[in-house]
Parts: sequence; structure tokens; C-alpha cells
Amino acid sequence: MRDKLHYLFLNVGHFLDHLFMLVFATVAALALGREWGMSYGELIPYATPGFIAFGAFALPAGWLADRWSREGLITVYFVGIGLAACATALATTPVQIGMGLFAIGAFAAIYHPVGIALVLEGHTKTGMRIAINGVWGNMGVAAAALLTAFLIDTTGWRSAFVWPGAISVALGVAYGITIWRTAETDRRAKEAAGNSAKLPDPVFGRAVFIRVLAVIFFTTALGGLVFQSTTFALPKVLDERASDIAASATLIGWLAFFAFAVGSMGQLVVGSLVDRTSPRTVFMVVAAMQVVFFAAMAQATGWYVVLFSVAFMLATFGQIPINDVLVGRVAKSAWRSRILALRYTITITIMASSVPFIAWVHGSWGFDRLFVILSVAAAFICIAVATLPAAISGAKPQLAPAE
Repeated sequence: MRDKLHYLFLNVGHFLDHLFMLVFATVAALALGREWGMSYGELIPYATPGFIAFGAFALPAGWLADRWSREGLITVYFVGIGLAACATALATTPVQIGMGLFAIGAFAAIYHPVGIALVLEGHTKTGMRIAINGVWGNMGVAAAALLTAFLIDTTGWRSAFVWPGAISVALGVAYGITIWRTAETDRRAKEAAGNSAKLPDPVFGRAVFIRVLAVIFFTTALGGLVFQSTTFALPKVLDERASDIAASATLIGWLAFFAFAVGSMGQLVVGSLVDRTSPRTVFMVVAAMQVVFFAAMAQATGWYVVLFSVAFMLATFGQIPINDVLVGRVAKSAWRSRILALRYTITITIMASSVPFIAWVHGSWGFDRLFVILSVAAAFICIAVATLPAAISGAKPQLAPAE
């Protein structure tokens, strides 16, 4: 029962992590431009400090989690990001909102290296666990557009930071009481019982380990560009290209929510497949789908925008759990938080640099060129995945005997 409750907390934490990081994307697209008299291209660079912090603080979080307490850091995450969001709602200038987004990003950085390590902990078949957790994160992406757009139309953009912030603080208190206080006691009990119940770690040769990590980090970098460009820019893409079918901020939010929500189901399909068949094959199919639908999106308008958005979000979200599963297969448990931290540092560094990149491409050529660039990036991902060694292509990981 406690394990299920813990897993639920971790899933809700993933939901909030992505929601908080994308509230400003919808606020900038649909509200602040009119209120502060600034263009979309002028506003979105102020999101950059948040994404820089999202990447920069991941490694320290992973290091501290492996040495102190993963559960303790998740408690800090819930409370800290909630308070930071409430503070951001007080901003009256672009610089102040940039500072608030930096604080949100610093606490948001805790989740992926620490929360994903907790999701993987104690399990060998991790595909569906990661996939379900990923769907919660994707629903946070979807809810960011929908909830923020709704609040903009009803109570104003500031409440889009305040309400999730207050909920997160309450969840942090509940998590600390129900999980963190008992985690160390449970861990000591398991250690006292001996290592007979300890799951064995995967074992691969040094060459295979390095090669898989190289592919993981390379595809992580390009995947960060793809993920950030699609999730951050989609509300604005819909505003520009689907305005004939969505005349209000709330309707645009609903369309973005639909694309993200349906797309998130791709993680469940992929999670199931990587537990049963070759991760390399699944990864290549997903990357190929991105190539095709990004290219199709370049000239799409109206309902085709919605259709192609759903299709490429299925592939974009579907890709996410594969690298985490690969980390679980090749890395020892004691290293996972640090490897995941490095992976998410790469992801989020690319995501941070993608924000001004999106602004530059949009201002210079519009979204047509952006989708062509994303199609090329997906093609490189497909090529890199083809080099994964056969040793990790089976459905079952190789395991070392328990000590």
C-alpha cells in the first residue's frame, strides 16, 4: 500500500513539474503581451533563466539525492516549487517574472534525477512504470495550456501560478508526513534483513556501457530541442494557424490540451513495447514518425494543424521513456540519480537555449522553418539509435547476481 501511495505522489510530482515549467508559455502567448505591451518574441526570452536553472540544478540534486535522501529532496521539491510559483505571481515587470521563473526552475530541477530514480528503484521491468509516470508528466504539459488559458479568461494570469503553487505546498507537507518520515526506517529494516531481497544490478562490458550512454546523451540533446519546441510553441502555433477554429484563449488551450493528452498515450504504448521487444526498434519507429509529421506540419493550417500536432506529440512523448529505460538497463542503482541528473542537465540546457532559438526562428521565418529543423533533428536521432549495440536490444536486461 505504501509503495502505491509513494508511486502516486511521484506521478503527481511529475505532473506539477511540467505544468509549472510551461505556465509562462501560455501566459506570454495569450495575456502578458497585451498587458505589458510586448510582443511574443520579446517576452519568451524571460523564460530562459527558468530553463537554465532547470538544467543547472539537476546535477547537484542528483548528487545530493545519492548521499542524503531521495525522499527528502522530493519533499523540498514540492514545497519549494509551490512557494516559488506563488512568488512569481507577484511580478510586475519582465525582470521580476524572469527571477520568479528562475526560482521555479531551480526547484523543478530536483524532480527528474530524483523522482525517476525512485520510480526505477526496486523494479526490473520498468517500461510501464516509467511510461505511466511519463503520462502524468505529459498531462502536466497539457494542463498547463488548458488551465492557464482558462484562468486567463476568468481570474487573470497571476492565479495560474498561485493555485498550483498552493496545491504543491500542501502535497509537500503530506508527502513529508506520509513518506519521508518512514522511508529511512524502512530502508534500515531492509538492510538489517540482509541483501537477499536486493535486486541484482545490470552488467555490461565497458564498451557497451559507454556506447549506450553516448547514444542516450546524443538523443537526449536533440530530443530536448524537439520536446521544448513542440510543447512551448504549440499554443502560439495554434493561435496563428488554427484561429479560424479557436477564437478564444480557452479554445486554444483546449486544442493544445487535446493534442498533449492524446499524444501522451504514446508513452503507454512505448512503455509496453520496450518491456516486450527491442528498445532500438521501438526508438527508430518513434523517431521516423517525428521526421514524417514534422515535415507535414511545415505547411499545415486549420484542422490539419490539430491532426498533425496529435501525431507528432504521440511520437515526441513516446520517445521520452525509452532513454530512462536504457539508463535502468545499463546503470547500477547507486549511479542512477547521477546519470539521470546528467541526462536531464543535457536535456534542459538544450531546452533553455531553445527558448531564444524559437523566438529567433519565429521572428525571422515563422514556424514553417522551425518544423523543418525539427524534422532534420528527428532524422539524426533515428540514425543514432541505429547504432545501439545488440546487447541491450532484448526485452530482458542482463543482470549481475545479487551479492
